[in-house]
Amino acid sequence: MQQPSMKNYEFETGMYRPPSEGGNASLLLRMTRNCPWNHCTFCAMYKSEKFELRKPEEIIQDINVMNDISSQLKEISLQQGSMFTAPTFSKFLENKPELYFHPGISMLFNWLAAGGKTVFLQDADSLIMKTDHMVQVLHHLKKTFPTIQRVTSYSRSRTIVKKPGADLEKIKKAGLDRLHIGLETGDATLLKKIKKGATPEDHVKGGKKAMNAGFQVSEYWMPGLGQKSLSYDHAKHTAEILNLINPHYIRSRPFTPRPGTLLFEKASRNELEPMTPKEQLLEIKQTLEDLKVTSRVCFDHAGNSWTTSSGRLLLSQSYEGYKFPEEKEPLLALIENQLKRET
Repeated sequence: MQQPSMKNYEFETGMYRPPSEGGNASLLLRMTRNCPWNHCTFCAMYKSEKFELRKPEEIIQDINVMNDISSQLKEISLQQGSMFTAPTFSKFLENKPELYFHPGISMLFNWLAAGGKTVFLQDADSLIMKTDHMVQVLHHLKKTFPTIQRVTSYSRSRTIVKKPGADLEKIKKAGLDRLHIGLETGDATLLKKIKKGATPEDHVKGGKKAMNAGFQVSEYWMPGLGQKSLSYDHAKHTAEILNLINPHYIRSRPFTPRPGTLLFEKASRNELEPMTPKEQLLEIKQTLEDLKVTSRVCFDHAGNSWTTSSGRLLLSQSYEGYKFPEEKEPLLALIENQLKRET
């Protein structure tokens, strides 16, 4: 494989990744651009952008460029007698001032400083790539950076359903470890209303298929998405679907209307039934009560912002969350005590 020119330090970095990846200083490797579905009425992440598949040669070139930069940073670190400190980064930028405003250079440095252990594949649905292309990139990535311990990606339930099981196993064997999947809700009516492009059955089949292929699975659910009118059904049916999947992780992403979305426009016209923080917390309690899983339930997002009387966060924002069923009752008690204080 031809190495990048010393004058060419371009590599792509997308905007989005799960909090659990950014917090762990993951390398962001852009496999595709934007979202292949892009119709969800609650999501503003890729609305103004066109979806594009990237060629495997382009992605491999990005890996090579990042490796070349990494080698130079390591050399400077050895000269200074300390690995990946702020002076190392400053010295590198003195020699490469054109990279000062590069969107990915700080990410790459922070990843190296954290040990180069985790990678997140961008953008919204990497599994939509051809299997052979994805396997080719993963093999090169793991060979180039042998310190990597975990590789993760977003994916859609429908994409997983359509992907042959043997292909999923090939991708898992090549190095992709964890999939982040947007369930949002298990309620069929609400899934249609938000134009998710998936049915409850799709979510169950996709989640189970991913787990059977050996992936760790993180399912995301969105408390408050159904507003007041659909709150009960949203909570009840979401728990039912999660029970059928029993994923490794369940992650709460409370609904907030985002500028640039249809639901934000409706909220601006007072056409939604906004839920108070207390009502959202009540809905979360209902969902948790109905969960019969062995998952880790996580509130690792700023939207889970309920606070105690002392001003501390009510729910842990640890990326590993609460282990069910062992920590289910203590978590429910914590929420119940908070609700009593708010009455």
